[in-house]
Amino acid sequence: MSDQTLLGLEASLRSTGQIPLEIDLHCASGEILALIGPSGSGKTTLLRSLAGLYNELEGYVRCQGRFWLNSQQQICLKPEQRRVGMVFQQYALFPHLNALDNLLLAMTHLPKSDRQTKALAMMERVNLAGLENRLPHQLSGGQRQRVALARALASEPDLLLLDEPFSAVDQVTRFRLRRELARLRKQIDIPILLVTHDLDEAMQLADRICVLHHGELLQVASPRELMQRPVSPDVARLLGLQNIFTGRVMEVEQDSLLLDWDGCSIRIAQSTSYELGQQVSWIAPPQSILLQRPDRPVPGDSENPVAGTLTELVVMGPHTSVRVTPNHAPELPLSFFIPLHYVERQQLHEGMAVSLSLKAHSLHVF
Repeated sequence: MSDQTLLGLEASLRSTGQIPLEIDLHCASGEILALIGPSGSGKTTLLRSLAGLYNELEGYVRCQGRFWLNSQQQICLKPEQRRVGMVFQQYALFPHLNALDNLLLAMTHLPKSDRQTKALAMMERVNLAGLENRLPHQLSGGQRQRVALARALASEPDLLLLDEPFSAVDQVTRFRLRRELARLRKQIDIPILLVTHDLDEAMQLADRICVLHHGELLQVASPRELMQRPVSPDVARLLGLQNIFTGRVMEVEQDSLLLDWDGCSIRIAQSTSYELGQQVSWIAPPQSILLQRPDRPVPGDSENPVAGTLTELVVMGPHTSVRVTPNHAPELPLSFFIPLHYVERQQLHEGMAVSLSLKAHSLHVF
């Protein structure tokens, strides 16, 4: 086991109660690990388990080399014995205390003479200098969330838990808070777990993303690896990915497969151990699809050619949602986005014949 793991968070948890949970994970110091999944997938239950607020568990939680929970050794520290900073969706500030006093409540571990100076420094760290005397109702949503984050960090925690911290603010404020967290995390050498329903937020902030479903961890990977190489169709669907199909293995080489996709041959560049005739699932991520007009071919863009009809063209800001129905399998459309300027330049319209090229290195077999 590496020193990095010992100095971060390591957990192996199995629920013994009615709430399902079967999780093994680690988060290094200084790393942001995002937890995503549908409602009821176990995200908040996991946070509560780590914080000591849910104890119908077997297994262990070790943070910074210290066991907070070890069911075999009958160790189970109370929440106040675990050095955890938590930031909630609804701030959870004391309404009758000003911003500074909310921070001071979290600093009882320090000598009284040091608390105010360090609290003021923390306020400045989260861009709240000058607002120390304001009550929560006198602050904007973004300012209140900064106070909540500053209070969580003021306790000098060994672990920071963020439970959908930005979902209660408007989009502009949410972007600013994400940027500030991305800047601030460089100064925080502790594991950070972020629960979010927003995949974009997870992609922007996290070093790795955990996909949870029914209390089970389905995949942990970097944002890029997750989107390009989901381990199963279930993970792909939970991520909102489209273009998931099945095919039959026609040819196996050391670093590629040839699939029969309902009568169309598709080559996928992937080291595999599949067998001839085996039925597999595969995905064509958006980055794997190139679209062109048959009368305006682009040299070199003829990999895995698929002829079809453009059946849907919906403008969505600077992008356009496109659906193409393949000629060989009209019931298996491909959906993806292309820039609006490309639509205008190529004079694309619904009902026209188009040609797709599916890049073999970007396709993925489950």
